[in-house]
Amino acid sequence: MRYLLKRLFPAPADNVFRGQKIALYVFIPITLMLIFRSNMHLLAPDGGAQSIATIPLDQYSDGAAANIIAIFSQWGLSQLLLTGLFVLTLLRYRSLIPLFYLIFSLEMIGRMAVGHFKPVETVSTAPGAASNLPLLVIAIIMLVFSLIPARRTSGE
Repeated sequence: MRYLLKRLFPAPADNVFRGQKIALYVFIPITLMLIFRSNMHLLAPDGGAQSIATIPLDQYSDGAAANIIAIFSQWGLSQLLLTGLFVLTLLRYRSLIPLFYLIFSLEMIGRMAVGHFKPVETVSTAPGAASNLPLLVIAIIMLVFSLIPARRTSGE
């Protein structure tokens, strides 16, 4: 348990990734996906609510649709702030990648649980909903790989 905590919360937090390289390489497309997702929610005219999540905004009153768009845009800003930490981790604090895989996994589990208990009406399955489980599985596998120390050559 102590080893796990040291890997999740390294002292010091530096730019040396100590896990399996695959976990570092997979962290890059996940971070890019997060950049795209957060910007879509923040910048799309409908916050991505109808154009991506297939929420039938055109069936709601103007006020209700505007509220949903506002909430999606605010969610996009929150996602963008978290994504900024992913980028910072990738560029400057790679030793924290295991922690960010854990954060990503917990956020997805939480979002899926909330979605189960408080479902959102959609016309069809949103790409985010369809990709949540596969992404969660990938994130958990990469969390494990990020915790397994990489073999070091004698010159390192």
